[in-house]
Amino acid sequence: MQITEDKTIDFEQNADRLADFIMFAQRSFLLDLSKELNKGNLSYAQFFLLGYLANEDFLTMTDISKKMGHSTAAATGLVDRLEKLGYVQRLHAADDRRKVMVQITRKGIEMVTRLRNVIADSISEVMAAQEDGTDDSIQRVYSQLREFIAAR
Repeated sequence: MQITEDKTIDFEQNADRLADFIMFAQRSFLLDLSKELNKGNLSYAQFFLLGYLANEDFLTMTDISKKMGHSTAAATGLVDRLEKLGYVQRLHAADDRRKVMVQITRKGIEMVTRLRNVIADSISEVMAAQEDGTDDSIQRVYSQLREFIAAR
């Protein structure tokens, strides 16, 4: 299938508009998120780690350092702070006491849920402002972007 020059230009224009929207939305959402993180005494890195932990039974310190792109020492500092705040707990593997596993606590799950809801509310406001009500096209673009990002 050959894409005509007009379609290529249309794709580029749509990509430019979507990039502008993402940059604008990102700034807006990050400002809202920043306010909420300050209430919970959390950094972005701590919030991202809680997000990872909310979707897993536990992560090892090695897993955390890989996911966060930090050294093991930096990951330890991140976990130390979250543990002091009561958002995570450390456990030891039954088969190897040297293996430290980090698990999110109920308080941590409640924090992630609350912050996720703040983000969802912001997105709902943006989507409600859509004049043409193109929920299907928004969902389709979202799904394609999510698949693309997940595959990277």
